[in-house]
Amino acid sequence: MKHLVGKVITKKFPFMEDEVEVRKLSVKEVFEVQKLVQKSAKAKGEDAQLGLLRDVIKLAVVGAEELSDEDFNSFPIADLSDITENILNFSGIGGNSNAGN
Repeated sequence: MKHLVGKVITKKFPFMEDEVEVRKLSVKEVFEVQKLVQKSAKAKGEDAQLGLLRDVIKLAVVGAEELSDEDFNSFPIADLSDITENILNFSGIGGNSNAGN
């Protein structure tokens, strides 16, 4: 089992009639996402929710860490929500923990 430490598992998901590669989150990253969710829940306004989507996507989607907030503002909100849900499900912390397995 030791040889699997640090192994990155990825899967492709549809996004805006194309696809993106998503990394399965590690335990440490799941805890980070949980902190982001708590922070977002305390914040007021729609910007907090969009900020949460951006943070989760930047953490999991290969290449997304290079995107600016302005880049994210050019995407449809429904597509950002869908890919975030796929990320969470794939990592076992969404509403349906069997999705992506």
